[in-house]
Amino acid sequence: MTELADTVLPLIRTRADLHRWRAADAHGGQMHEAVDILEEAATGDDPADVFAVTQKALASSLTLIMRADDSSGIIGGAIRRLLALHPTVAERAGVAPAKLVDWMIDFQFHNRCDFFTIDPVAYAPALGDVGMARYRTRLDAIRAGISPPPPPDDWRDPDRHERSRLEYNDRRLAVFDRDLDAVIRTHARDQKRAAWLEDTAEALAEIGEYDLAIDWAHRASLHDQGHQALTASETWCNLLAAHRPEDLLAARTEVFRRWPSSTTASRLYGAAGDEWSALSAEVTATLSDQPRDAVAFSLFTLDDPRRAWEQARALRLSPDDSLWLDLIKRYEKIDKLAVLDPLVGLVDAELEYTGVGHYKAAARHLKRMRTIAKGTDRASSVDELIADLREDNRRRPRLQQEFDKAGLP
Repeated sequence: MTELADTVLPLIRTRADLHRWRAADAHGGQMHEAVDILEEAATGDDPADVFAVTQKALASSLTLIMRADDSSGIIGGAIRRLLALHPTVAERAGVAPAKLVDWMIDFQFHNRCDFFTIDPVAYAPALGDVGMARYRTRLDAIRAGISPPPPPDDWRDPDRHERSRLEYNDRRLAVFDRDLDAVIRTHARDQKRAAWLEDTAEALAEIGEYDLAIDWAHRASLHDQGHQALTASETWCNLLAAHRPEDLLAARTEVFRRWPSSTTASRLYGAAGDEWSALSAEVTATLSDQPRDAVAFSLFTLDDPRRAWEQARALRLSPDDSLWLDLIKRYEKIDKLAVLDPLVGLVDAELEYTGVGHYKAAARHLKRMRTIAKGTDRASSVDELIADLREDNRRRPRLQQEFDKAGLP
């Protein structure tokens, strides 16, 4: 093997048991180191060597992830980086188009690990006109060899994988061809899902049809009230920000009114600029029906802990809401004794449940309360609370143990 292969491949390959996610995460970190080395080598080393090592690293990675617990996505992230690098190094290495087409077809249609896709558009510079024509011919041969699609009410489809890959390639090749009608037909499909309309918008933007992309993204956002439409609304706003910024504020206002939350309010605030004063009252009134969003918006976006504190009390933010921890941290600098009451609420919420995690959290809150109250007239009442909790929970020995570890009386 070459020096590059000797450096990179041992970081990719392993016989270790990766069924435990900690081991998988650690090995995934090594794999990212390997990709770092390859990415650096791609700019100066022998292109043929870099391509060969990249392809071997990919093959080993795909075998490896099939037996790994990649819950954190670290190994998958390294593989995606390798896949992004592959077409670039293939072009630099001048890989024969026929050889590259064979690899692309095998990767998509004959690969046991079908977790990943490749983009034929990215490979176009390496394939050239002859290679792209050959690739299309191979796709057509696969298409001719599969059965017609089953009826809509029949879930059984022996060619489901091939059909899915062909449809994906149809979408990407429509983008490569810059064929407006084909882009809309292949991406929007029957237009029954907001995500498909958003896909259409993104593809149209990719070929420079920005006004159409904006229109399709807006249509996607209006499709329904679901999460796909909400996601599409962000695509719509991002397209407006990039290509029609004068329309962004109206769009952000529309999105907030459809999906009022601290997130959409924050984005509206960011777009409003000097016009925020005209919108502030509406946002405040709308979010008052959602205490957590109202408090989060005031605390994190407006950076106003006093306002957030007043809202938390007035709107009756749930005493077990974890947002209190952020609010307490900020408001303690304004009025430290005031935060003792919500801390009591957090302690009570933890002790509604059994389990060492809840006991430790309750002990942390009580220890913090003692620190805050030290030297004030509230110190004795905090210690009395702890004594009462010990008595009320005398049959919870593990809780008593955690209280002892925290140094509580």
